[in-house]
Amino acid sequence: MDEQGLSMAELARRFGVSTSLVDAILRGAKPCKRGASHNIAVHLGLKHGQAVAARQPYRSRPAQAAGAGVAA
Repeated sequence: MDEQGLSMAELARRFGVSTSLVDAILRGAKPCKRGASHNIAVHLGLKHGQAVAARQPYRSRPAQAAGAGVAA
């Protein structure tokens, strides 16, 4: 963050997250496995990997077939 001249608040704004999430990432309290936390960790060089450029849409589980798993 220092190299890029970013404050915690500015970094949070760029990624559309709260400053508390950025703080948790910097303290190592967040595992950063996916989503915005992963992207922030990659951006800061805390984690190897590739950041996803855009926020990914939530994909819900497919609906069960009619009558499947329903007790009569």
